[in-house]
Amino acid sequence: MIPISVCIIGKNEEKNIEKCLAPLVPYGFEIIYVDTGSTDRTKELAAKYTDHIYDFEWIGDFSAARNFSLKKASHNYVLVLDCDEFLTEIDLDAIEQAINEHPHGVGLLLRINYSDSNRKKTFSPDRVERLFHKRQYHYCFSIHEQVVDAKTGSTLYECYDIPLTVDHVGYAGSMEDKRIKAERNNELLFKEIEKHPDNPYFYFQVGQSYNLINDYENSYLYYKKAFALPLNPEELWVQVMAVAFINAMTHTGRSDEALEIFEPIAHLFAGTADFHCSMGNIYLNQKPAQPLKAMMEYVKASQAPNYREEGSNTYIPYYNMGLVNEMLGNAEAAVNFYQKSAAYEYPLAVDRLAALGI
Repeated sequence: MIPISVCIIGKNEEKNIEKCLAPLVPYGFEIIYVDTGSTDRTKELAAKYTDHIYDFEWIGDFSAARNFSLKKASHNYVLVLDCDEFLTEIDLDAIEQAINEHPHGVGLLLRINYSDSNRKKTFSPDRVERLFHKRQYHYCFSIHEQVVDAKTGSTLYECYDIPLTVDHVGYAGSMEDKRIKAERNNELLFKEIEKHPDNPYFYFQVGQSYNLINDYENSYLYYKKAFALPLNPEELWVQVMAVAFINAMTHTGRSDEALEIFEPIAHLFAGTADFHCSMGNIYLNQKPAQPLKAMMEYVKASQAPNYREEGSNTYIPYYNMGLVNEMLGNAEAAVNFYQKSAAYEYPLAVDRLAALGI
């Protein structure tokens, strides 16, 4: 097996650190934990699983801490995790094969994001860049750090999927917890905007912070600022932002504007389930609604490659197809799709079936 160092940074993570480190131990990884100023038992608990514990003076820069952890790694290949990410599935042989097939690429692990919405727990899968050769890549930006090519500073590089899955609980918690997190993040992001006023990435991340606390008006404003700057639709974060921007517009009654912006450029983002669902929502929120066009988008979403993996590209399209069929008066088909969605425990589908007495 190609030796891999797992690099983790954290602060005051005593509630998560053991859940993060314990699943890694059986696989023989070198575990690097960098602490940025904990005042609780985080380091004491981490010491049960690794001898490689280092202190890093916090300077308001996540990339600096990440890059410090990479330097402490003994192995060239590094796997980067957060304290609130817990390994659930891994295939070491397949990972080694993937690395050998993509020696200069960046591996994407599968992350299942758990969150609380309307007092219900929901999940949404995504893929994130976490496995790479530390001499070829490092991190940049003080907040919402990105993996970049060490020579060029570019975020455009070959990506490939790795058979590794983690549960991510960082989006869960009370609205007050989320508000505090959003304010903390934006404090750093506004500083980045001052330094890089023409970089759309930071406007996107501010929008994401507001989105976390359901402040869709401010989300819309910052996504719009990002879209006013040059963008590369091939970058994963731009694809994520396209979906988030549409959703902010539909939440704030701007579906006409969303259609005007995205219908001409939809081909640039086509093929991902999340984007097709968002386009369907635009059509459904038109006045009058365009349910047949919406249905076409939801069908495309349900047939999209599992880039987002089985989850949001399955239960959300099914739920939305149920809505369309109910709107068209086809109750039997609506219930069928709601049941398919509810099979994934999607709360809105479960609630809709209950409202229908099923």
